[in-house]
Amino acid sequence: MAKKTAIIIGAGPGGLTAAYELLTRTDIHPIVLERSEYLGGIARTIEYKGNRLDLGGHRFFSKSDRVMKWWLRQMPIAAQGEAADANPRFLVRKRKSRIYFLHRFFDYPVQPTWKTLRTFGLWPAARIAASYLRSALFPIEPVNNLEDFFINRFGRELYRTFFKSYTEKVWGVPCTEIKAEWGAQRIKKLSIGKALKHYLKGAGNAKNEVETSLIETFLYPKLGSGQMWEEVGRKVLLLGGEIITEFNVDGMETEDRRVVAVTGRDRHAHQLQFAGDYFFSTTSVKELVQALGDSSPQKVRELAQGLQYRDFITVGLLLKRLLLHEPGERFARLIEDNWIYVHESEVQLGRLQIFNNWSPFLVANPAHVWLGVEYFCQQGDRLWQRTDQQMSQLAMEELVRIGVIEEEDVLDSTVARMPKAYPAYFGSYQDFAQIRNHLDGIENLFLIGRNGMHKYNNMDHSMLTAITAVDNICEGTQRKENIWAVNTEEEYHETKR
Repeated sequence: MAKKTAIIIGAGPGGLTAAYELLTRTDIHPIVLERSEYLGGIARTIEYKGNRLDLGGHRFFSKSDRVMKWWLRQMPIAAQGEAADANPRFLVRKRKSRIYFLHRFFDYPVQPTWKTLRTFGLWPAARIAASYLRSALFPIEPVNNLEDFFINRFGRELYRTFFKSYTEKVWGVPCTEIKAEWGAQRIKKLSIGKALKHYLKGAGNAKNEVETSLIETFLYPKLGSGQMWEEVGRKVLLLGGEIITEFNVDGMETEDRRVVAVTGRDRHAHQLQFAGDYFFSTTSVKELVQALGDSSPQKVRELAQGLQYRDFITVGLLLKRLLLHEPGERFARLIEDNWIYVHESEVQLGRLQIFNNWSPFLVANPAHVWLGVEYFCQQGDRLWQRTDQQMSQLAMEELVRIGVIEEEDVLDSTVARMPKAYPAYFGSYQDFAQIRNHLDGIENLFLIGRNGMHKYNNMDHSMLTAITAVDNICEGTQRKENIWAVNTEEEYHETKR
């Protein structure tokens, strides 16, 4: 009997996990087709003059024991004091994220401490507390949109202070136009009450009790999140799998509700076809339905074209120092934060990453500060159309304006762009069930990952969708609802120690 083949579209965490699982658990031969020249998708790491930049930080921390064990099989934890070589190793890193608002730091999530009260001021803090109690006693029913979700969870005052402007900066539309499902997936049970319980217990990583935004340590590869996926790609090839980069899938052939082949163009613009028995897709649902062509009903094609995404630009700035320092303390070159969420309405930037605090090996010169300035945008809008030089200038000017840096401390810069970084919960998303039902009806097609499912999955979720799909193949079942069930449970995957 001829060996069966699986065609996997995309070499991000979902696609590479599927390939590795097939090679280690079945006799199915995987062929991974990746549009870019890189592995890792949105979890890849970019090198610039010896400095490494992640496209959005990816903490290696999951509630799924299966995922944690999977990661540790690929990459052990580094010994203390290990050298800055290329050996794939995990570091154990301290997590610290804060909100920057009114040129001051607030804990993220907001903690009910005297420090917070002093930062707010007693009267604003009292208004927030009263608003929270009002929402807890008299919640909005029914919850129609993300604004209703935030108000019920945090109170109207805290929503207006912290969540409204930042969320609308990220998504580019009012919170009233975003489905509440986004908040339910991303925030889970995190609330003021949960933060209070965490603070009063003095908990760090109490098992099953610490929500995603409260975890205090995580694993992270020495040379960035992309190092994990480069290592997995290397193992896929060693085990006999194939990875073809710079190949753009533009067509899919179907027969009797099954995919039989994909077509596309390689780096030399040659048209090629790959036949297979199983097909995994991590490409965007919009592009997948387009590739299926007339085999999809017209209504499904129209809905798929109406799906929307948010794109992402990171400006890497190499600096002599930051101006930021802890309240009441003297100036320090580098604060401890991994992420800083910028809620200042006067700037377009949304978030800062201090790469030094993710891994010291991401920075060529430890005397420098390596900063990621993150912008959320739409392909074709004014931000996206700026040149790299203009984006670097904008990032520098905005950071100077809000007191984060001084212009003379900027040493160098680079710009990285990621289209379709975030599947959006607006546009035609309200009718997504029609698209899903059609695609699930294609027997040997498995949608996995973030864009593959148009679902705001984290890295561990994307991996679990791939693992679950391979489980189904091993069990000989055509069920797919268990794949969609990943990242719908009330407790968040990244909460378990």
